[in-house]
Amino acid sequence: MSGSPWRKSSFSSGIGNQDCVEVAALEPGILYLRESEDPKTVLALTPTALRSLFAMACCGRLDADRRSPRHP
Repeated sequence: MSGSPWRKSSFSSGIGNQDCVEVAALEPGILYLRESEDPKTVLALTPTALRSLFAMACCGRLDADRRSPRHP
């Protein structure tokens, strides 16, 4: 997907082109997300699914279980 019209998040640091979340609308009804450090890994979502993902992330529903051994 190189050469695609990827846009960086305004919340990304932009330092050295790292730590950036990028989005592209390459076809109707599908949004593509990738991390600039790993541009070959791409997540394709509908706008509705992307809104749900953001809502879950904002309220902490995607956080790891804090009772697990990794999170004392």
